Amino acid sequence: MAKVLVIGAGGVSSVAVHKMAMNSGIFSEIHLASRTKAKCDAIAESVMARTGRTVATYAVDAEDVPALSELIRQIGPKLVVNLALPYQDLTIMEACLATGTHYLDTANYEPKDEAKFEYKWQWDLHDRFREKGLMALLGSGFDPGVTSVFAMWLKKHKLKTIRLLDILDCNGGDHGQAFATNFNPEINIREVTAPARHWSKQEGAAGEWVETPAMAIRQNFAFEGVGPKNMYLMYHEELESLARFLPELERGRFWMTFGDAYIQHLTVLQNVGMTRIDPVMYNGQEIVPLQFLAAVLPKPETLGPTTKGKTNIGDIATGEALDGSGEKTFYIYNICDHEDAFHETGNQAISYTTGVPAMIGAAMMLTGAWSGDGVFNVEQMDPDPFMDMLNTQGLPWQVKELAGPLEF
Repeated sequence: MAKVLVIGAGGVSSVAVHKMAMNSGIFSEIHLASRTKAKCDAIAESVMARTGRTVATYAVDAEDVPALSELIRQIGPKLVVNLALPYQDLTIMEACLATGTHYLDTANYEPKDEAKFEYKWQWDLHDRFREKGLMALLGSGFDPGVTSVFAMWLKKHKLKTIRLLDILDCNGGDHGQAFATNFNPEINIREVTAPARHWSKQEGAAGEWVETPAMAIRQNFAFEGVGPKNMYLMYHEELESLARFLPELERGRFWMTFGDAYIQHLTVLQNVGMTRIDPVMYNGQEIVPLQFLAAVLPKPETLGPTTKGKTNIGDIATGEALDGSGEKTFYIYNICDHEDAFHETGNQAISYTTGVPAMIGAAMMLTGAWSGDGVFNVEQMDPDPFMDMLNTQGLPWQVKELAGPLEF
């Protein structure tokens, strides 16, 4: 049993904290902090009503290293779970280094002023964490997170090598809004509007990133539990870490589904400049258009009561079979119901599918199932205990053999 501090109070945090409260044998004390204490209090009230457990709440600026360090020392957690914004990763990691506290997050670092997310900045902290005997676990959400663990489970149990890998993220839910994002609007729109990239390595050559315009490549795929959906080639951070930890990978791609209405709204917002991340002057003060847009869009954590439908997220991997039977293709995936997720935690499935793996990653660290000194991605850990816990914590998975890789 251990004490944990969660930073951030959005939908993912709400799910993670609820699930921590439901696993009292692992999480003896739960502390929750964000810039807005009232949001923490609302989560704490829901946790108390649903589980009878108390969550202590605090106000803190995650970008203020001294203030955050002081709060960590005051609480004395064994682990800090960062569920704040990706551009706050480095300051939270610095506070963990300053206080001698283990660290976990679900998304890699992204500078505020540039829509470019990569692991380099966090990987560069490996030696500092190792020298202090601390563990930092990166990317323990669903994608990144579960999708990476899926790949490593396949490599451990089904495939000697993974030559081709496609990650397919489908949200078949309908929230009834004209336009809304299912997770933080600022991060969502920065991600979607960035150029697409996929990993490619020709035989005998070094691998490279192939860049294409955002939302330019579209394919249709029939998702179990959802039906046929248009999905778009995107760049997603787990491709970077998977290309590193699967050196045999010849092609790695990430696909995400979007409805026509979402694409139409986003196109208009881009055309009128509302997705810009550079400051503009308005009434004598600087504002960032995308941050203003995020402020007026529906909050993801408010979408739970109206969202219906399912998500289907998983990996299609092709490689040499472990049993020596030649090349095989496996599809490993999870289907999550928005209404079921809301019934259990008061949040829709997009928050649920990220918040549950955040809790599981924390449990892996606190129980010692995953350990190490330094900065690690989930791909470097034994997938089995994580996969076992997915089945018991609301995200059951299934795997099936396909006739071959995707034809596109």
